[in-house]
Amino acid sequence: MNTHHSHDVIIAGAGLAGASFALAAAHGGLSVVVIDPQPFSAQLAPTFDGRSTAIAWSTFRMLETLGLGEALRPHACRMDHILVTDGRRPGAASKPPSSAWLRFDADEIGDRNGGEPLGYMVENRRIRVALAEAVGRSDVEVRAPARVQSVQAGPGAATVTLDDGSILTAPLVVGAEGRGSTVRRAAGIGTTGWTYDQSGVVATVRLGRDHGNVAHEYFLPGGPFAILPLTDRRASLVWTEPTRRAEALRSASDPAFQAHLMRRFGEFLNGATPEGPRFVYPLSLELAEQLTAPRVALIGDAAHGVHPVAGQGLNMGLKDAAALAEVLIEAMRLGEDIGSELVLDRYARWRRFDNTVLAAGFDAFVRLFSNDIAPVRLARGLGMAAVNRIGPLRRAFMREAGGATGDLPKLLKGELV
Repeated sequence: MNTHHSHDVIIAGAGLAGASFALAAAHGGLSVVVIDPQPFSAQLAPTFDGRSTAIAWSTFRMLETLGLGEALRPHACRMDHILVTDGRRPGAASKPPSSAWLRFDADEIGDRNGGEPLGYMVENRRIRVALAEAVGRSDVEVRAPARVQSVQAGPGAATVTLDDGSILTAPLVVGAEGRGSTVRRAAGIGTTGWTYDQSGVVATVRLGRDHGNVAHEYFLPGGPFAILPLTDRRASLVWTEPTRRAEALRSASDPAFQAHLMRRFGEFLNGATPEGPRFVYPLSLELAEQLTAPRVALIGDAAHGVHPVAGQGLNMGLKDAAALAEVLIEAMRLGEDIGSELVLDRYARWRRFDNTVLAAGFDAFVRLFSNDIAPVRLARGLGMAAVNRIGPLRRAFMREAGGATGDLPKLLKGELV
């Protein structure tokens, strides 16, 4: 590695994917710096990110390998069962209104995942705290608040200028700053995608009864409604509505919000009480046309912003982080230029197909279920009933959702590179 460079890798974005990649790269001996407009302290505030994430069991294994397990385990709620219900009317997901439902049980694939659940529900703020603590214990340099002003790729290095005038150089710059990635724009990488004209209303509720570690995905013609188990008899609600209605729900008073919630889903929620602030996130699909450019690689939402219907967005981003770290560390050990086209192409080929197929699948899933056309409703009902009866197919779905298929990075196998 050229000793005149300030670092081996410059990472723009200290979010979940960026910080995880920084830890993985540093574990492998790379010198990394993370740049983010928000200091870690701001990202840890309860009002910064109200979402909770379904962490696949293989991805959770990656986080444990990076040293986050002790901090995350007390806040991780097992998902032992997932019930997907298709209906024309809101109501109790525990009483499917027709045969159009799917049930997934972790016990069916226990021999493949060592008794782990289908996944873990963890509040994003808990993951951010664990990452901040792990980064603080590591050799990762953090510059926050700071903002990337420009990125220029040269024949042997990339030069990054920050908004305070600082200049950093490295063989590689990683864009991990989300959908509005400055690094992606500077590299001239375009995007393709569309909006769904919907937003997800996210709220945490305390349930009137134990959730039994069951995650519910209830599909209505207007969009999905998810009831996701959290620790301490709580649940995270992800409620899809047209954007105007979603904004009205966010600004409604607590009594008005609860009344509307109970009117639509009260039978199932059984006296749920909202806790904490409500959040609204616009829903869209956005895919980068390339994962790499000269001296640049993209991970996480900078590479692919997907619909949250299957809860796989962060899992995809963490798999990006694991794959890129593995490629770079192995290249460094072989004495290769880690920012060369040859090295970056290995990462792009590893992740491009998986990301594209998953994004297309999520989009098709949303379009298939978010309508009330009779022939489509009949076809999806028959399809769900068939999957319920075909055990190998159902188990294949669960293994895919758990991240146990394909060419896995070593971190997702619980191994450091």
